[in-house]
Amino acid sequence: MAALHNEALDHAKQGNWDAAHELVQDLTDELSCLIHGYLHRVEGDEFNARYWYQRAGQSMPANSLDDELTRLFAVAKQP
Repeated sequence: MAALHNEALDHAKQGNWDAAHELVQDLTDELSCLIHGYLHRVEGDEFNARYWYQRAGQSMPANSLDDELTRLFAVAKQP
């Protein structure tokens, strides 16, 4: 699963929203939900983003998109 998370985050970093979204849209693990929420923040769909952060057991953060992407890469590196 870690490889898929990293692939989705790499796509997100490169601005390939559709490719990143396709990788996580059907997954329900915590990090996939966080990535999914982040992608909807990028898209500007805050309602949907909040939903996915809540599915991950978190509130939607008030940080910048760049800071959130950095945070998600760090989460993906955790064992």
